[in-house]
Amino acid sequence: MHFDPRTQQALREAGLDAEAIRAASDRAAELVREDADAIEAFFEDGGTFHSDMETAHGPDGPVEHVDLYTHGGDLRGYLSFDSWGAYVEDGRVLSEEVVELTLGPTVHDRVRFVRDPADL
Repeated sequence: MHFDPRTQQALREAGLDAEAIRAASDRAAELVREDADAIEAFFEDGGTFHSDMETAHGPDGPVEHVDLYTHGGDLRGYLSFDSWGAYVEDGRVLSEEVVELTLGPTVHDRVRFVRDPADL
């Protein structure tokens, strides 16, 4: 089960039985995997991406690859640029043109990525 104990209790209080909670948990895990697949496909061809990131590395640059994995409701991995990288702590697809990743150390922020800077 991918829901913490408080969430499970809230779902029971809302009228869901154990089977319905388990089904919701499984569906949440499926949705996270679908997002991970879509994010990997977004970055698959590599090349230059633009972002709203404010770091010394700058907001634009080539992405070498993204390597993601999921565990239940968690999406984690690593985003590799040409000369540096950052841990991915979460992510979501905002549209076909925009992906948002929560990056860990050294960035510690949510960052939107696009191919066309006009989409930011």
